[in-house]
Amino acid sequence: MVKWLPIFLRWSGRRLVVAGALQCAILAGRAQANIQVPSFPGDVPFPAREQRESLLIEEYPEAPTQPPAFTIPVAPLGFSKPGAFYLLRRQSLVSLDFLDENRLLFTFHVQQLMHRDDADDAGDKERQIRAVVLALPDWKIESQAQWAVPDRLRYLWMLKDGHFLLRDSDGLEQGDSALKIAPYLRLSGRLLWLTMDPAQKILITNSLEQVDASQKLAGPGAAVPAQATLDLQPNPGVQQTLVVRTLERESGHQIQITRVPWTNQTTDWPINSEGYLTSAKGSGREWLFTLNTFAGGSRVVAHVDSSCAPSADYISASELLASTCDPGGGRLVALSANGNRLWEVRRTSNVMWPLLATAQDGSRLAREILVLKETANHYKKRLIGAKEVIGQKVTVLNAADGKVLLEAPVNPVLDGGGNVAISPSGRRVAILNEGAIQVFELAEHASPPAAAR
Repeated sequence: MVKWLPIFLRWSGRRLVVAGALQCAILAGRAQANIQVPSFPGDVPFPAREQRESLLIEEYPEAPTQPPAFTIPVAPLGFSKPGAFYLLRRQSLVSLDFLDENRLLFTFHVQQLMHRDDADDAGDKERQIRAVVLALPDWKIESQAQWAVPDRLRYLWMLKDGHFLLRDSDGLEQGDSALKIAPYLRLSGRLLWLTMDPAQKILITNSLEQVDASQKLAGPGAAVPAQATLDLQPNPGVQQTLVVRTLERESGHQIQITRVPWTNQTTDWPINSEGYLTSAKGSGREWLFTLNTFAGGSRVVAHVDSSCAPSADYISASELLASTCDPGGGRLVALSANGNRLWEVRRTSNVMWPLLATAQDGSRLAREILVLKETANHYKKRLIGAKEVIGQKVTVLNAADGKVLLEAPVNPVLDGGGNVAISPSGRRVAILNEGAIQVFELAEHASPPAAAR
């Protein structure tokens, strides 16, 4: 039986309640989920208020640190800026992806009139998505389509061969560069989330399904790998369960299946082709990362110092990026597959909700965050509203050495993500900003870290 690591989430009145350090927010990155609100540890030590100047403060850039190579206006494509209603709801409204080095797939929610009575449950209603394939650099439209998706959760995941997975009411469909789609995976319930390892060999799905009396549920206290919306409520008249399936993506072979009772407690963790990663408290400030293999068994692969539960993401099969806490903010620590430190950088204390996008070859990563007016200490016992957000920014780094290659503002703020993409080789970065898709060309990069290091 797989032992899941529970992480508890809380939602209060559709506004975030911060019970500790903002910099300790646990996201898996990928992130990109609908109204998932991370919990924050309450025992993180902070300096006294008179020592606030020692905290690292994130600056919001007024312009990109280098000019874009070219821009693609998005208004002619039918895109319009989402209203303030969506801010801090973490809804997935856009997905910007590279099909290959010279083609972009831009998909976005088509704005529709909303009845006042529908405002509170809009997350559960079917919506229309417009999809456009753009050739670079002249942004000629090669293909276009319109799809129906069931809610405001993430709806699209790019694959490495120019195909993509699209979530619909029956499960998943697979599409190609001509935007032709065909059934890929059918489920007996509602698909909430999926995650893949960096090599895209393993696929984990999480779906909400009716309970079959013949199906055995996991024991109490179990949690599941998902980033389900907390606005999504089960049908009160039907007993439902979360079903977690681990599959080989190409063959569809099912590695394991776990059923757990429906709750509003969800978790997410990084996976590679061997298994999934969990963290556990060691002595003092030490935290251990353990790889739990799909074949059975486990081994400790790394340890970090942190004053809160650290989060982690696999940038590639050979590199792990951990996010830790300390009184000044925290650190991003890059680790090789066997736990050796590759590089680390300080994190700031006035940011929240980090999202991660990576190049398919693992050479580059883009970290997107919301920049706040005040430090984490300021929000320990206060609600965060839209007026507290200065804006959203993205930082692009070399995976091999942590060198910053690009910083840029992102406007409009899309806290559900999907507005930043890196090309398969890591040479190009696309950002939805100021009414256009800005495409930046980066210098040659160092080779990604080898797994043996």
